[in-house]
Amino acid sequence: MKLLFTFLSILWVLAPATQAAVTVTQHPKSIILQNSRLYISLATSTGFITTVTLDGVDMLGKAAPGFVSAGPYMDYVGNTQQTNLVPGRYAKYSIFQGKDSTGVSYGGMVLSQTMTREDAGAEGQLLEQYWFLRDGETGLHMFTRLAYNNKERPFLAHLSALRTLFRPQSSMWTHLSSSNEFYVPAPVPNPANPGPAGLGGAVQVQDTTWDLVRPNDPYVQQVSRYWTKYTMSESYRHQDVHGLFADGSKTANGDTFGVWTIMNTKDTYFGATTYSDLTVDGILYNVIVSNHHGNQSPNITDGLDRTFGPSICYFNRGPKGEKLQNLRQDAAQYANASYATAFYDSIATHVPGYMPSSARGSFQAQVALPSGANNPVAILSANGLDYQDNAQDPHAYQYWEEIPNGAVAISGVRPGTYRLTIYADGIFGDYTQDGIVITAGKSTTQRITWHPESNGVELWRIGTPDKTSGEFKAGNELDLSHFLHPPAYRIYWAQKSSDFIDNFPNGVNYTVGKDNVSTAMNVAHWSTYGGNAVRPEVVIGTGNINNWTVNFDVSASNLSKAKTATLTIQLAGAETAVGNDHEDNKPSRLSNIPYNVEVNGNSLPTWIIQSYTSGSCIIRSSIQCYQIRNKWTFPASYLKAGALNKIVLMMPYGGKHHLRKAQASGKAQGASNIYVQYDALRLEVN
Repeated sequence: MKLLFTFLSILWVLAPATQAAVTVTQHPKSIILQNSRLYISLATSTGFITTVTLDGVDMLGKAAPGFVSAGPYMDYVGNTQQTNLVPGRYAKYSIFQGKDSTGVSYGGMVLSQTMTREDAGAEGQLLEQYWFLRDGETGLHMFTRLAYNNKERPFLAHLSALRTLFRPQSSMWTHLSSSNEFYVPAPVPNPANPGPAGLGGAVQVQDTTWDLVRPNDPYVQQVSRYWTKYTMSESYRHQDVHGLFADGSKTANGDTFGVWTIMNTKDTYFGATTYSDLTVDGILYNVIVSNHHGNQSPNITDGLDRTFGPSICYFNRGPKGEKLQNLRQDAAQYANASYATAFYDSIATHVPGYMPSSARGSFQAQVALPSGANNPVAILSANGLDYQDNAQDPHAYQYWEEIPNGAVAISGVRPGTYRLTIYADGIFGDYTQDGIVITAGKSTTQRITWHPESNGVELWRIGTPDKTSGEFKAGNELDLSHFLHPPAYRIYWAQKSSDFIDNFPNGVNYTVGKDNVSTAMNVAHWSTYGGNAVRPEVVIGTGNINNWTVNFDVSASNLSKAKTATLTIQLAGAETAVGNDHEDNKPSRLSNIPYNVEVNGNSLPTWIIQSYTSGSCIIRSSIQCYQIRNKWTFPASYLKAGALNKIVLMMPYGGKHHLRKAQASGKAQGASNIYVQYDALRLEVN
């Protein structure tokens, strides 16, 4: 990895002038993988990497009794009991050593374990974790494999989570960075990655969410009194790097350090651009599969064999006083597979399921974009499925490209048949085209004209169709009372400044052309509100919480020849009574939400928001979850010219969760509320 910055280049000069080749050695209880700068020790009794040093400096720290200091290691939930498992205790291990086609030496190690009946119902799954180190680099290239073959038991379990974790106990790590725009000082002590210091007086108010109750903590002073691992969640469209930063205040000589997850490929993941998940909270994650935020994840069925990756766990170093952003930018230069194509091609024989570049194809297109299309993106994903649902085909892959001028150029695509999806901010609906065939060694080309959907003359729209609910109150709204100005949605949803009843004591009564969505409509449309640490009682209200009113005028000229009207509602997320489970294992009348609309007193057909689209969204600090939409077409005669028109948007009165109990005490596990989050609404006549 050539370095981007002069200061880092200087540090490389300080390394030994003659770099030894990578070595990998297997001992009775460990495997040692190292080059001249990075040293890795894997404990074969547990599957944990227990020692990582960069230039002799310990990156993990010593684990206190009863705590883990390890990583990067593999962790997953894919057994019948749906519990976290870490393979390794009964694993087989092997090592690799060689040179790639450019002459650069590498070493590798692999953990391989077939799970047994004792593994909480994971019997028969093959789990493998691969780590590779190249000469002259300070990052581990990683692959994760899951396979299951059992015709007698074709369905084993749901794969709820698959991830790698770097879990340090060192006090050197002072900051968390989730994106180019967002970083925070780590709480000390950090309840998301607890050590011997415990919670430091923090009070749990929701699952993995705490009131830190310590005003002098730098996190509290700069961000919020509330801390949750979901604060650092990001959508994967632009996600390339996230990590831990040491500002030098707790290192021996004041040098700065970083450890980063580099997502240099995403084709083996699911959910494409709107997939949203954890990044870093004191633990550094590479979340490959989860059901957070409405993400769809696959079933473990007979014939499943998928290798995820590569990704990189990268370590870097800077001089005293170096900025977080510079170490982050150094890592970001490797957030693509192209710089190491020759290396990945050379190790493909060691990694089952990884396809070398020579066996891949490409896709090119020129798209005539509709007027008003901003930030357009093109996605290749599972043929015949919404891109969000590609986990339903565990043999499918995904690719995307930003297309500001409509030019699409996606390389490194596995052969197969794909769906093309194009969407853009400002445009209702997506462009989709099935049957895009990719052939090895060839480029598939298309010329496309995207005609945006239209149902006549647009009377009004509320919000921006961008697949987020950030423009509404308590969404992207910045907290100017804290130094880092965090967006409201990233902080505990029940914080005082986001309290729905305080902000909307009479409910939402929005007037088109007069009101601003950033103040007059909320980020979430609740059925009930409360049941949290700030407002312990669950408030049902008198219709002022679950019913929202939209007021608008219609001119006589717009209605003079109109026969029909169409209301389109796009949601950026919804949580039904099943929460994140997606499956209705405990039936409730609100497992599927009946959402109703009245136009000037005329009831439109009920929209049933299905349980499989459900996900904890705003209550887990997200404005982008599983996207759904609905259209209602009704007689234009329902509308009145020259008079005030009213549309009432109705969530179920008194609707609550049935899977979790809302508690305001330190043992709170989750919110009981059900809700939807609007992306945008539009009314048209024809």
